[in-house]
Amino acid sequence: MPSLAVEIPAVDSYPLGAHAWYPESLPARGVVLIHPATAVPERLYFAFAQYVAQRGLIAVTYSYRGIDGSRPSRLRGFRASMRDWADLDVEGVTRWAFKCYPSLPIYAVGHSFGGHAIGLCESSNRLVAAVQIASHAGAMRVVGNRRERLRVTLMMHWLAPILVRLAGYMPGSKLGIGEDLPAGVLREWSKWTRLPNYFFDDPTLDAEARFARVRTPILSMGFDDDLWATSMGLDILVSRLRNAPVTRRAISAKRSDAGSIGHMGYFRQRSGAFLWPETVDWLLSAGAASAMHPATESSGREATISAWQSAPIPVATTSFPAAPP
Repeated sequence: MPSLAVEIPAVDSYPLGAHAWYPESLPARGVVLIHPATAVPERLYFAFAQYVAQRGLIAVTYSYRGIDGSRPSRLRGFRASMRDWADLDVEGVTRWAFKCYPSLPIYAVGHSFGGHAIGLCESSNRLVAAVQIASHAGAMRVVGNRRERLRVTLMMHWLAPILVRLAGYMPGSKLGIGEDLPAGVLREWSKWTRLPNYFFDDPTLDAEARFARVRTPILSMGFDDDLWATSMGLDILVSRLRNAPVTRRAISAKRSDAGSIGHMGYFRQRSGAFLWPETVDWLLSAGAASAMHPATESSGREATISAWQSAPIPVATTSFPAAPP
């Protein structure tokens, strides 16, 4: 699928490196914004974006400020936080999409923090529908087992803060644990992991009220071999979407053809044939329901969820472009 390198302005005009992936046949059926996880390079989402384009939709991939294609020349001293990612970057990408594609339905797929941002952003209610992939309340207490909890605690609460003080940023790439992170992002993330209900317990963010205002239909997908986004962590997050129609999908990795899935595996090529068709089918179903009920937004969303639950979609078999293994 052809792609175009673009620069998307955040709310404060910070330039975000991005790609738009177009279907071979136009007009497109809609636009899917792919909001990334923390410390994950944009390229992880390329194969999924190309599959979305194969299905006749425009896909948009990008990086948050301070990460990958949106990284400044010098990360030490660069000011950014996780709430900046949501309030400025994800919000900016969403506004940009509505400005550039005013006649098309706009959807979103958020991975981990990208799913958090869907709940936090004001413009999320303009979306036709959204999917949260492994999006959970990242409190340390919900990490899957004692060994992983100890490992993550040592990293987030001890080693990472020391490295940030020494380097002026989190040098994740040197440790083989993802992209480098701005210091402010790591500090805010570390703070939230100590709270029982993650950022919902941070009064400066007002996340409870933000999530409660969301009325967009949401599909929340979790995987039983994900030690970070456990069912408890997903429950904490989804329960705050009290005014949105939410569909939950608990995927068993052992029963899938993808083998292990974990926190990152959904977007890898080996998961594509098993997981991606369901996601895009659900989004298109939501779009069809929205088009049928343009005057009554809430009833259209309820119809979307009802129709999806009563009519499971068969898994398609197809080939996919190259992606990280």
